[in-house]
Amino acid sequence: MTQLTLQTRPEYVSSLEAAYGAPSQAAFGSAVFYEKTGDDLEQAALAKYRYSVGDLWERYGETAWLGPWKKIYTRQPGTTTDISAELRSNTDEAAQLSVPMILENIQNAAQACAALSAAFDEPAVTELLVYNIGDGAAMSGLLIAARRAATGEVTFLVFLMD
Repeated sequence: MTQLTLQTRPEYVSSLEAAYGAPSQAAFGSAVFYEKTGDDLEQAALAKYRYSVGDLWERYGETAWLGPWKKIYTRQPGTTTDISAELRSNTDEAAQLSVPMILENIQNAAQACAALSAAFDEPAVTELLVYNIGDGAAMSGLLIAARRAATGEVTFLVFLMD
């Protein structure tokens, strides 16, 4: 697994980071991660989740953080790619709390949605998964993971709020 430098990141990653934040272990808010990996996408997503939570993972314990961990969406081949519509149409109750925060209640919402689309709606994206995340108590959120198989690029958006 290789974390790529700023110089090697595509424009869509830079735009996504401008809207949602650079890689972070702050646990709260949002962070974007980008790398080239052949790892299983779910396992890579779980690793980014754990990393983004930082020291709180150990403080609250793995059981707390994995309690809410649930795959709530898998983009099927042939699906019209529209990450905003896909998030909005998800019927998971916990996910619906986070969707407006990601799509609407963010500074420069139109630019943020355009960055989401550039990162997750391109035909090059061959696999897309969305997970509920949180600590089982006050914090909840979503993790979006996408793979571009031809290049090995994987992009993650981790969003966690209290």
